[in-house]
Amino acid sequence: MPIVLVPSLINPPTILDLDAQTSLAEPLTASGHVMLLDWGGAADRHDLDLGRHVTDLLVPLLNSLREEPVLVGYCLGGTLALAAGSLAAVRAVVTLAAPWRFDAYPETSREALASIWQQARPGAQALGVLPIEVLQAAFWSLDPARVVAKFARLADLQAAEAEAQRFILLEDWANSGEPLPLPAARELVEDLFGADLPGRGKWMAGRQRVGPPPVPTLHFTASQDLIVPERSAPPGEHRSCPSGHVGMIVGHRARTDLHRPLTEWLARIGSRR
Repeated sequence: MPIVLVPSLINPPTILDLDAQTSLAEPLTASGHVMLLDWGGAADRHDLDLGRHVTDLLVPLLNSLREEPVLVGYCLGGTLALAAGSLAAVRAVVTLAAPWRFDAYPETSREALASIWQQARPGAQALGVLPIEVLQAAFWSLDPARVVAKFARLADLQAAEAEAQRFILLEDWANSGEPLPLPAARELVEDLFGADLPGRGKWMAGRQRVGPPPVPTLHFTASQDLIVPERSAPPGEHRSCPSGHVGMIVGHRARTDLHRPLTEWLARIGSRR
């Protein structure tokens, strides 16, 4: 059974296979043939909005597989995976901290993002991309004290400690993402966060309306997630992890709260055929 891991567009795919202790990809090999998608450089996708990332990149990949795959999408990758699942033949879709109902975000957060976009847009138009630093500023603004606290905690660790090494890996991951192609950034801010087109059932990829596909779906949420509130998750079966947005993937509870229930669910999906 093919299992395609679909990362977010905003950060590198390595978070789903970070190291031997925290890899999500590795335990899923017990359920099928795991493939980790890499969206590639922004320069190669400069003219693609979110919908065309689905129709031009993800759907052709899925159609090239010999068997119907299971999609496992993280963050915005989960949003795109749901859209792709409504356009291509898939066996099931799993989302991990993926937003779908954008009107569930606090109005203040949506307004703040719109303001950041308006300020950054002239520069982004000149560059043809939205730099990752702009998105990072939006993330940091959600809880500035937490950003300070995590670096203060690092000062108490020895450089060789496993926790310190993982901190470095995570910071490298968080700060090394590709910029967003300008059309994708515009659609994300204006059509998803601004107009909530997915949640209202009006999101289009090209000329095709996309939405949660008519296949088994499972949505993992994180109860302490400041980036993707649990209420913004897609409709369907939900499992809540007592963690944050990144901690649900690489935290010390990931094996029990995410890996185990996910592999058990995939085993049931695989046994149906």
